[in-house]
Amino acid sequence: MKRIAEASPRLKARMAGALYLFSVLTAVFGEFFVRRLEIAADLIAVSGMAVVTLLLYGIFKPVNRGLSLLAASINLVGLTCGALRWNPRGVDLPVVLNGFSCLLIGYLIFRSAFLPRILGALKVLAGLCWLTYLSPPLVNHLSPYNLASAILAEAAVFLWLLVMGVNKQRWKEQASRPAT
Repeated sequence: MKRIAEASPRLKARMAGALYLFSVLTAVFGEFFVRRLEIAADLIAVSGMAVVTLLLYGIFKPVNRGLSLLAASINLVGLTCGALRWNPRGVDLPVVLNGFSCLLIGYLIFRSAFLPRILGALKVLAGLCWLTYLSPPLVNHLSPYNLASAILAEAAVFLWLLVMGVNKQRWKEQASRPAT
């Protein structure tokens, strides 16, 4: 854990991108291909996404520590609800909480000096699509367009993190500024 905490922001971003893709593929594999392993695949996916959440907290902490912590906290609560399969009154609470987290991360990306702003807009788009899950009738009306848009927008952000990472010099400049 100490090595990860001391890792460069570019490496953290690439790790987050790789773990995100691994977690999504694991969840899809468990859900659609090997139903007997669905619970195990879900736990692996949730664990991977928890690590992604912590990595993103570390990456965006220099932008705004409080909002980064709030985004991480919301996402961890959502992951916990997902692991417990808790969906009160038909609302897909884990997806909705991920939507709020995406909105915050999108804002942090937009405010950052080390990632392209278009990625922030994509993350906000994903968040808005996930928030449609607040209303089962709305999500049924918009499906599958909201789901496809959210997945593509998030995948674009995490593919960028995997391939390009963050601009290390700009990240360090932003990290050296007084905390907000």
